[in-house]
Parts: sequence; C-alpha cells; structure tokens
Amino acid sequence: MDNPRRYGDPPYGVVVVHGGPGAPGEMAPVARKLALSRGVLEPLQTRASLAGQVEELGNLLEDTGEQPFVLIGYSWGAILSFIFAAQNPAWVSKLILVSSGVFSNAYVETIKRNRLSRLSAGERARMDELLEVLGDPSTADKDTPFAELGDLIARADAYDPLPHQNDATAFQHDIFEAVWRDAEELRAGGRLLEMGRDIACPVVAIHGDFDPHPWEGIKKPLEEVLHDFRFVLLEKCGHHPWYEKHAREDFFKALEEEVGR
Repeated sequence: MDNPRRYGDPPYGVVVVHGGPGAPGEMAPVARKLALSRGVLEPLQTRASLAGQVEELGNLLEDTGEQPFVLIGYSWGAILSFIFAAQNPAWVSKLILVSSGVFSNAYVETIKRNRLSRLSAGERARMDELLEVLGDPSTADKDTPFAELGDLIARADAYDPLPHQNDATAFQHDIFEAVWRDAEELRAGGRLLEMGRDIACPVVAIHGDFDPHPWEGIKKPLEEVLHDFRFVLLEKCGHHPWYEKHAREDFFKALEEEVGR
C-alpha cells in the first residue's frame, strides 16, 4: 500500500490525518472529495508510540517535497496534527481540527456518559464484555474485538448517519493502546494544551453538536492558548461529519472554505 496515499493532481498541499489511533484509511472519503479540485495526501500512521507517530508523519510529509501544508486532522488525528504543528510550525500553513478529542481531562467523563446514554442495555453489556476481553493479557487476537467495539462506539457517536462502509483498512489495538497511553499522560499534565502556544498558523475547529466529545472541551481550552482560532459548530452532527445526513453538506462547505482561505 502506498504511504502516503495521493489523491488528485500535484502539488499536494493538503494533508488529511486519520484517527484511532490505529484506524488507517478512514479519511479516504474526505480526501477523495477535496481532491476534486486539489492534490491531497493521506498519510497512514503505523508507529506504536506518540513520539513515533509525530516523527513518522514528518518523514512521510518530507518525502513529498511539498510544504507548508494545510493539515486536516480527524479525532485522534486532530490531536496528532496539533502536536505536529506545535513542533514543526514552519511546515503547517493552516491547521483544521475535525471532531477533535478533548484537550483537558475535565471533559473525559462527559464523553463516557454521552456514549453510554445512547446505547441500549444489551449494547452496554456487550461493550463491557469487549473491554474485558481487550484487557485480558491472554487474548491473542485483540484486533477483532477492538473492531467490534469500534462499531458499537460509532453507533453512539452518530446522529443520523447515511449508509456507508468503514474505509479504515485495519483496526490495530496495539497501536491504539500504546499511543493513547502516551497522549493521556500528556493531556493529564496540561502539557498537551500548552503546546498550542507554539502553533504559529491559523487554527480552525469543526465540530458536531451531537459529538460525544463535548464541543466546550475543544473551544474553551483552545481559545486560551491559540493566537488565531476559529470554531465552527455543525448542527445535527455526530463524530463523523461526512457520514451525517443533515450535516454532510455543511461540513464539506465549511471545509472547502477553510482550505481555500
């Protein structure tokens, strides 16, 4: 598999960064849409540490010979892109955070409550079973239950989704566990948010009002540390804006406007 994937014609000045961690390929629909009028790169993260993923992203982008980039990060990819932009300010002309994870531990319990409240009793019981399997050191294959857990969470995260296939090429639990361990440590100590003070480019966050990650956990903290920040709230929109029946058009309109500014 090519890495990074290329869409459209050069120059490749726009980069989409997938979430997970450990869900490479899920940004393909966004890359295809944007590539109708520009060149887009979709790097696939494979490293099993936060520092490794930041380094890998830089290596993949450096090999293209194009910079600076408009960097579009989704979910975990928004956090990764935020860190990358802070550490490599000359490489990023604009940072767009789509459905970002939160930047303060104060909002983590809200995410859990939101998701659990949207699942049936049977789904909550199955989630507990899957978490137990994933937490068992004797479980040989954790990618399969991890993928099923992802499907459950996706149901809780969606407002009114259109029929779609998941474009992720793999669900890699080992990468998810290792990278999130590093990221949670960074967030808990407040260091993640402080990195925003080193970001030199404009930053825009696009977020759904039904996303289980509360929009306040994105907007309020980032307003305190970023010198050039805008926030776009999408109505009737869950965690995957490009799959949402009511928000898809508004999402791509906002994204095109921000990429073109």
